[in-house]
Amino acid sequence: MSIFDRFKSPSPEQKAAAEESWRRQSDILISLRGGRIPTAALHRLEETAAGTKPWTATLTPAELSITRSHGLKPIATISATCWLHYGFSWTRGHAEGWGQALFRLAQEAKACGANAVLDVKMRTIRLPMGESMDFTLVGTAVKIQGLPPSSDPIIATVPALEFVKLLEADVVPTGIAIGAHYEWLRDWSGYAANPNVWFNMEARQLSDLWEQVRRNAHQDLRQNARAKGNGVLAHVNFSQMFEVEREVEEYKVKEYLARHIVVATTVDARRGTALPHEVRMAVDMRDQTPFTGKLPHHQSYATNEESGAI
Repeated sequence: MSIFDRFKSPSPEQKAAAEESWRRQSDILISLRGGRIPTAALHRLEETAAGTKPWTATLTPAELSITRSHGLKPIATISATCWLHYGFSWTRGHAEGWGQALFRLAQEAKACGANAVLDVKMRTIRLPMGESMDFTLVGTAVKIQGLPPSSDPIIATVPALEFVKLLEADVVPTGIAIGAHYEWLRDWSGYAANPNVWFNMEARQLSDLWEQVRRNAHQDLRQNARAKGNGVLAHVNFSQMFEVEREVEEYKVKEYLARHIVVATTVDARRGTALPHEVRMAVDMRDQTPFTGKLPHHQSYATNEESGAI
């Protein structure tokens, strides 16, 4: 392209492409504000479900084979994103961000007639754009043989192979639960992290702060999970603590921010005697899973370069 091409009027094809792009972007914004799936995405999902477009899946060939032998048919790879500004609360921000992404993922699953979404991966992007973060979910929508399309599809972070193994054990993944909490500690004495003694000594103030934040986050998780099942599987813990020095009434005071988030797949165990009402942490699979041994699964928040199921 020469420098003179910049001064030429756009061709009819370029004008048509620009108008189509503007219409598509306007439809996306209007649809999201109205809580609907954008028209282009809805048509793609409907055509994929009808078999007029090729289907895609995040599953491996081995997982595709075993799911088909157990009556599961992949329909489409679906995704949902919410970029949320935290406002006044990091705690509510994480709950609302993932909640909105889950709502949109469920909408896509219903649009293509799915019974469940498997192998759901969490992807997070933290950029220096104020107090905000991207919350993205990607998974494979599947139909279970013999069941009609669901009005409330199961959304499970477990991969397809683990989903089948859980069903064989009469344990049904039912959804995703979120718990998050943060608190500030103002250290007027200046000795919270460094008591300035020559022997080993616990930083009791920070220990208490950390314990309180973690307990509250797990309590939020239990509360969020209680309506979805009687157990919690594959929970992931993400923690941060920051030290900040502020000017308070002409004094330099250190403050500590501790925050913790825990995300899990909820399950409902069908077999055996009645289970207690209290939601229990069934197994922590954030490092490795006894079903597949794949490290990337059951992790989130660790990096932006790799992502896996929780």
